[in-house]
Amino acid sequence: MPKIKLPRGNPSLDMTPMVDLAFLLVTFFMLTASVRMTEPVIVDTPESHSDKLLPENVIMLTVDKKGHTFFNISNVEVRIKTLEKMGKKYYITFSPEEIKQFGKMSSFGVPMKQLKKYISLTEKEKEAFNSPGVDSLELSNWIRFGHIQERTLAKTAQDKAKSLGHEFKDTPLRFAIKADGQANFLNVRDVIKVLTDNDIYMFNLITNLEKGDDVR
Repeated sequence: MPKIKLPRGNPSLDMTPMVDLAFLLVTFFMLTASVRMTEPVIVDTPESHSDKLLPENVIMLTVDKKGHTFFNISNVEVRIKTLEKMGKKYYITFSPEEIKQFGKMSSFGVPMKQLKKYISLTEKEKEAFNSPGVDSLELSNWIRFGHIQERTLAKTAQDKAKSLGHEFKDTPLRFAIKADGQANFLNVRDVIKVLTDNDIYMFNLITNLEKGDDVR
C-alpha cells in the first residue's frame, strides 16, 4: 500500500505583535527621556570603601581642584523657589523664561551678578564658561533659602496629602560635599564652615568606590 504524502508547508511567524511592542518601547523612552544639561565642573573625587548611594533629595556643594565652589539643588521646584528668594534679596529680577531655564540647569558656580548672563548662555557656551565659583556669603544664602523652601514645600505636600486621606512619605533633605581629590583642604574646610554656620552638622562626603585587586 503506497504511503500517503502529507503536503509540506512553510512555517510562518507573525511579527506584528513584536513590532508593535518595539514601537511602544521607543515611544515610551522618547516621552520619558530628559535632556542632560551641561555640567560646568568635572571633579575627580577620592576613593573610599563606602558603598552608600547618593540621596535623591540633596543640596550638593562641589569643590573643584582650583577651590571654586559650585551649588546645586536636586529638587527642581525647590531650586526655582530658591532662585526667586535670592533674586528678591539681591534686587535682581528674573524673567519667566530665565526661571524656567534655571530649573533645568545642573550645578552652577557664578555669583548673583553674573547669573542672568550665565542662564542665557547656550549649553556649549556654558561648557566653555570659566566659572569663578560662588563665594561664602552667597553660598550661605543659597543654602539657607534652599533649606527653608524645601521644608516649606514638604509641609505643604504633607498637609495636602493629609487632607485627602493619603499617606505622605517625606524624603529628608540631605547635604553633600563633592570635592576633587586635588582640591586644597582649606577650600573644603571653608565649605564645611558655611554649613555649620547654618546649623547643618550632618552631611555626606561624595567619593568613588575604591577598586580592589580581586572582584568577587
